[in-house]
Amino acid sequence: MPRFSIVIAAYRVQGYLSACLDSALNQSFRDIEVVAVDDRSPDHCGAIIDAYAARDSRVVPVHQPVNSGPGPARNAGVARATGDYLLFLDGDDTLAPGTLHGLADRLARGGDPDILYFNHVRTYWSERREPSLFGELLASPGTDVFTILERPEFLRLFAMSSNRVYRRDFYTRHGFSFSEGIYEDALLSYITMLTARRIACVDLVGLEYRQRRVGAHTGSPGEKHFAIFRQYTRLFAFLDARPHLEPLRPLLFERAVSHFLFCLDRPSRVAAADRPRFFGHAAEWYRRHVPEGFTPPVEARWRFEALAAGSFLRYREHELSVRAAAGARKLRRIVRPRLAARAKRNLYRIHRQRPVDPNLAVYSAYWGRGVLCNPAAIYHKARELAPHIHGVWVVKKSEIASLPEDVDYVVTGTRDFYRTVARAKYLINNVNFPNDVVKRPGTVHVQTFHGTPLKCMGLDQQRYPAAAAGMSFGNLLKRIDRWDFALSSNPHSSEVWERVYPASYQLLEYGYPRNDVFLSASDDDIRRIRAALGIPAGHTTVLYAPTLRDYQKGFTPRLDLERLSRALGPETTLLVRAHYSYRPDAGLARLQEAGLVIDVSRHRSVEELCLAADALITDYSSVMFDYAVLDRPIVIYADDWDTYRASRGVYFDLLSGHPGETPGAVARTERELAAVFEEGRWCDADATALRAAFRARFCPFDDGHAAERVVRTLMLPPDDTASTLPAHAGVATDSGTARPRGGVSTVRRGGGTVPEHTTQPLHLSPGDD
Repeated sequence: MPRFSIVIAAYRVQGYLSACLDSALNQSFRDIEVVAVDDRSPDHCGAIIDAYAARDSRVVPVHQPVNSGPGPARNAGVARATGDYLLFLDGDDTLAPGTLHGLADRLARGGDPDILYFNHVRTYWSERREPSLFGELLASPGTDVFTILERPEFLRLFAMSSNRVYRRDFYTRHGFSFSEGIYEDALLSYITMLTARRIACVDLVGLEYRQRRVGAHTGSPGEKHFAIFRQYTRLFAFLDARPHLEPLRPLLFERAVSHFLFCLDRPSRVAAADRPRFFGHAAEWYRRHVPEGFTPPVEARWRFEALAAGSFLRYREHELSVRAAAGARKLRRIVRPRLAARAKRNLYRIHRQRPVDPNLAVYSAYWGRGVLCNPAAIYHKARELAPHIHGVWVVKKSEIASLPEDVDYVVTGTRDFYRTVARAKYLINNVNFPNDVVKRPGTVHVQTFHGTPLKCMGLDQQRYPAAAAGMSFGNLLKRIDRWDFALSSNPHSSEVWERVYPASYQLLEYGYPRNDVFLSASDDDIRRIRAALGIPAGHTTVLYAPTLRDYQKGFTPRLDLERLSRALGPETTLLVRAHYSYRPDAGLARLQEAGLVIDVSRHRSVEELCLAADALITDYSSVMFDYAVLDRPIVIYADDWDTYRASRGVYFDLLSGHPGETPGAVARTERELAAVFEEGRWCDADATALRAAFRARFCPFDDGHAAERVVRTLMLPPDDTASTLPAHAGVATDSGTARPRGGVSTVRRGGGTVPEHTTQPLHLSPGDD
């Protein structure tokens, strides 16, 4: 019995069917069957299915004797399915790489729920990709399971057949099936949701939901669209027979009427000549099913009130007035920003005619999030060693309040921003400046980066759709052509940067300036940081810092943090830091209120968090490479390694256990993670030996002087630079600002090992149960 039965209904999709089948059969998770149903398609769909079945025994071909529509075709597929779970695909949809591994992992963590919902992205024939609106909703339950009465907001999920998996036993035991006609998936979506006793969710973007230019069964107007009223009448008949679901009636009514109005407003579904009649059917359905005391949604009140009154004339008049007002607002939105943008471009062009200011440096980090990371370390060192260089930070307006009082700044995109970047000699960033920033002769652009690459970066992301979503590789190449220098923290990074960011810049193998503090912080500094975080004296402190997943949007902890905190014991403090791309998590706030964790997701300095922590738990975050400088235990918790590797791509096998690839103990499950700490393997001799090899490979340039080397190389006279570098460094420098030709060249920090720490790492002892 396979884990998944993927039922694919195919009709007039010969141009897309192979991609659909490949996306399922080429998943890294192999325990599947694909029940491919040819709905008597007049094209080559049947032959394509048979050819796949001949090559792969996991394909079960089904040929309908007559064309019966997508609902009956899916029913025929279910009759042949044998898997634990059913997943329905249309023949023009695809699964993103790693989807089935992610679903299988979530099903296991949820104890095999009746339904598991996941996320989708719309892909258009124009190559445009549009994320769904449901990422935060899908992430909100975390690892909980629930009924729809407990969380009725999930009735707002997109009612389709392909963004969920059903436990087959649940599906067949209740006799579910798709009805005839279109909008059949909406009816089944709601009925199954109303019946399920155990529902789970995961914000995994697994379905690539294709929006075809022509050919979709809902893409042409006609009488078939009037079937929507029959489908929702069946839904409310189902509701009438189940009094315990009565609290959900108002929301289901609102969803049904909103669906009617959605169709009414789209000429591709309801032709202009049919609109009055369609409106009449909707008004009649409204009057028959409206719940007592129902209040229309504020954003669509006039539409609902027109239906309640049964007046298409009233609806049409209001519709025209709304369209006229919207047109006027749109015109203002278009004209005003364009005029403002043109004025800024002209101002920028004028200021670029003025001389470059040799004593002006512009800094930015993480798209304007503040004084952070490598640029911050360079900025502070420049104030010390090159005080004649005036540093100005580019920040978002929302981050102004977080800036230190003595920091000069400009807000990105403003006139001050363009005036400043037009004249600055030095532009230093750990990401990239906007596309419209021009590389002027005589200026120096420095890319500091903000991590060592485990996951695929730059041009390598082209092979991974989830990682490349919304990314223009043409614009990327234009941005990297502006770089004069790029920092490297180790030889591995140098090799990757040169390949994935191909341009004529110089690599500075100096280490990461942000890591200098790890070698200069005193014991008093560390005690101060721990006290400010609220860590009790004498506690062992563990930092859990997972990374971003390209296949999910919201932050969902990959483990049960309450259970982990209790397993670590009362003398251990657990710090939790979600990736900066995620919004604050309500679950973390509740755990912090209960005293089980300290949520440090919004702490300004990850370097301070590393200094405070006696050990690090992470998955694939580049923080492991920086934390290794401290020579403190690192534990890898990689419950979704196969999914992550398939969806994002990696440069080496983090879990191999080979020296130089794995930084310490590894756990794939929560039970294994608890055992790592209970048995002391997080800090034993094996873990120490792995960490030493990892440090030797990835921290050879970090000696506490990386920021100084950058400042002396870029901002001070050549003689001064050469005389202040360590004698053993062997650094060859090019003091000119002209860009080298013929590809990337390297300015090396030199060989040798990392010097002994200026302070000893905190003493670690095995954690209590």
